[in-house]
Amino acid sequence: MVNTEPMTQRVELATVRDRLDLDGLVTDYAVALDDGDWAAYRRLFTPDGRADHRGAGGIEGDSGTVAAWLAERFSGFPVRQHLFVNRRVRLRTWEGDTGDTAEVRTDYVSPVCRGGGDGAAVLDLLSGGRCAFTAVRTPDGWRLSRVVVRETWRRPTGGRPDGVID
Repeated sequence: MVNTEPMTQRVELATVRDRLDLDGLVTDYAVALDDGDWAAYRRLFTPDGRADHRGAGGIEGDSGTVAAWLAERFSGFPVRQHLFVNRRVRLRTWEGDTGDTAEVRTDYVSPVCRGGGDGAAVLDLLSGGRCAFTAVRTPDGWRLSRVVVRETWRRPTGGRPDGVID
């Protein structure tokens, strides 16, 4: 049954818009990683935002520190994709929270290649895991306050047999 109460319809529309905005934020995160656009990556975070890649063999730190680490880590892999699937968005209304906090959980699959983007690249490493994003509504829209990456599997396909990324 369709809700015809104007106030409820506005609330429902706002919730749908928030969910779409959060989905876009997570997509922008993946695109920044894949494109190596570290300035765009940093802009996705609140000023005090942090990312934790320790669960994937990396570091934890503020967005600038992690962006620099990712740039170095991915420098040998010009072809990469972060495919985010099974997104679960939870808008929060906690004590003292007006609904301006959200959590997004997504699984990922990430192939990386050492070769160029000419279509001849050979897959070097395939990995997957889960990302947990905490976002807050700011005057500039939703921004990430925390990202936690947990790799659950890794499969070398053409590089080193131990799956280590040089």
